[in-house]
Amino acid sequence: MSGAPTVVRSALLRKIDPAVAIAFGCIVLLLLLGSLYSPSFLSPDYLLQQLKVASFLGVIATGMMLVILLGQIDLSVPWVVAVGGMMSTAATGWGPVGDVLAIPFGILCGVGLGLVNGVGVAYLRLPSMIITLAVNAVAQGLMVVHTGGFSPQDSSSAAMRFIATGNTLFGIPNALIVWALVGGGTVFLLTRTTFGRAIYGIGNRERAAYLSGIRTQRVVLFTFAIAGGLSAFGGVLLAGYASKAAQAMGDAYLLPSIAAVVLGGASILGGSGKYIGTVAGVVLITLLQSILSVIQIEEAGRQIIYGAVIIAMLLLYGRQRREG
Repeated sequence: MSGAPTVVRSALLRKIDPAVAIAFGCIVLLLLLGSLYSPSFLSPDYLLQQLKVASFLGVIATGMMLVILLGQIDLSVPWVVAVGGMMSTAATGWGPVGDVLAIPFGILCGVGLGLVNGVGVAYLRLPSMIITLAVNAVAQGLMVVHTGGFSPQDSSSAAMRFIATGNTLFGIPNALIVWALVGGGTVFLLTRTTFGRAIYGIGNRERAAYLSGIRTQRVVLFTFAIAGGLSAFGGVLLAGYASKAAQAMGDAYLLPSIAAVVLGGASILGGSGKYIGTVAGVVLITLLQSILSVIQIEEAGRQIIYGAVIIAMLLLYGRQRREG
């Protein structure tokens, strides 16, 4: 009889991803450390505010996770985010029709850039680091031409401000609900569809996935398109939150989005990772940003921390993959 509980506990322990457990442990530790500085760190209002801020990074990191699961990387995030925000606000200048089309137009612009990334990686066989960096530069140039080099004057639509700053259900921020919907759709995609299984298969070994009948090029293309759309959607949310778009609005989201994914246990070399880990990584990065801001660590210091995290996780997972 005593052996049954032991077996159950062993089975549960095997299902727990150590990286996810560590990430959640770090979240608790940061909250406790923050509470020593200010009791408000544990208040419901503060926690909801942090989750609201985390929602923007969470949407962007979702797309990054999908690309990383393929064993690729997307360095076009900064200006795809800016394109989403700037194009959605630009659409509001079209009158009532523009207000309706603002959000889907911004997202579709991101999908278009993601398709360019996907074509380069899947069909032209270009390294994802190179093609996405080039697309980022092209997007930057297009936005500079669009604005004439000046700060955009367009403002966000009422719908953009509502989903980014409003509260509807029991005081829960709309942005958090949006992230929950995006996350739920991603979990369903990865766990319940052949497309999701194909993403994992390609990340583990693309040639084996191709020989098993998976249309690897199409999966890579669509994954980059989804990632581009999610990055642009993050830009739409950020523009709604600030009531306007800015040219460099996405610069602060590249390293944090990568760090959030790898902190959550996803292998940066592809093929493994769970969305709950990305959620933990996003919350952890957001709390870390808050604490670093409170103790007045400059942006350069934050970038050093994110880079160090990515290097450490790359060394860890790279060693594991080689030994496997």
